[in-house]
Amino acid sequence: MAHDPHLAELLRDALSTRQGITERKMFGGVCFLLNGNMFAGVANHDSFMFRVGKELEEDALARPGARPMDFTGRKMGGLIWVDADAAIESGLEQWIDFTARFVGSLPPK
Repeated sequence: MAHDPHLAELLRDALSTRQGITERKMFGGVCFLLNGNMFAGVANHDSFMFRVGKELEEDALARPGARPMDFTGRKMGGLIWVDADAAIESGLEQWIDFTARFVGSLPPK
């Protein structure tokens, strides 16, 4: 599934001031890692992917535009899709900060 380069650029710009961010092609799109741990990405034309962890997943799913990540027909715990319009409207930085609560607590790889 091709990703939307515009969404990737929005996420890239929003992450540009954070230390420890790298970029890698994954899932047919672009994935950003924090200290080597998967953080966020874009793998389709209308959504961002965020790794929020299983403990924060319920809180994340209660936010507008969020839904469980279902890749290959199976739910992937701790990973969510957020509709691009909803993420941008609510503030991409808020999603990044929320995601950093979990991924920032992981040991570097």
